[in-house]
Amino acid sequence: MTERLSENDVVAAVTRLTRSQLFRFVEGELVRPERSDDGYVFRRVDIARLELLCDLSEDLEMDETGVAIVISLIDQLHAARQELAMMARAVDALPPDVQARIMAEINRP
Repeated sequence: MTERLSENDVVAAVTRLTRSQLFRFVEGELVRPERSDDGYVFRRVDIARLELLCDLSEDLEMDETGVAIVISLIDQLHAARQELAMMARAVDALPPDVQARIMAEINRP
């Protein structure tokens, strides 16, 4: 089961993160926690994302627009990587002769 973290847990875990920054990141949809009766509920993966957001905004001094662009590109890259892995698994399930034809097409100049 995924550990669920409160807003207080997140602010304590990400030491550079202020509560106002947390809400700006949520409002800007840079991090998407679940909503509960008690407020937002975060997962461990959100902690890593918030650390990255702090790195970009503080260490690299990016403004909110720049941070949003970089995060969007990272998300797109991650999605493309997942799709590529899914296609690789599909190709691996094909007969060897079909795999060979696919590889020949990929390597064709």
